[in-house]
Amino acid sequence: MKKLVLLAAAGTLVVPFTAHAQEDGATESRLEPYVGIMGGYNDFDDPDTEALPDGIPGDYSGTMVEGVAGVNYNLGRFVVGAEGNVAKGIEGDIDWEYGIAGRAGIKLGKDSMFFGKVGYQWTNFDALGPNSKDYDGVSYGAGVELSAADMGMSADRSNIRFRAQVDTRGHFHSLRPMAGVVVKY
Repeated sequence: MKKLVLLAAAGTLVVPFTAHAQEDGATESRLEPYVGIMGGYNDFDDPDTEALPDGIPGDYSGTMVEGVAGVNYNLGRFVVGAEGNVAKGIEGDIDWEYGIAGRAGIKLGKDSMFFGKVGYQWTNFDALGPNSKDYDGVSYGAGVELSAADMGMSADRSNIRFRAQVDTRGHFHSLRPMAGVVVKY
């Protein structure tokens, strides 16, 4: 429970940056809170060992549903932000995952973007039984958010983005592809 409180506190500590406008004035600096739902798969797999570095058990995997919430700060074409996530395993060896991450990206088109992220992730494996410990470590990844405005909609902006990303932990000891929908405000 402490970790969830820390996660919530970290999500509220986004410090507003000094407003910077893009040189051509096309995109104003602004805060964009967002929420989303995603689905995917996490595979902790190292065929040569039974345990990965940091004591994470090897050869565990699972299908998950994940909720994300965060805030982006637009600096013209560049974006910085913070995000929290909570995922529930629906099939396989993973019970819960949760984490926090910082994001940086570059906007393309009207409102789409490529991004990279670095954070910290905790995983609880259902396969290890009730009250098993959480395994944690640094996570990093990259992804893309595609705005409906850039996919044929006539509007200049859209609050809906289709998101796909791939994350990993350690030295590529896990592979976590996720996809879903994000709604910004």
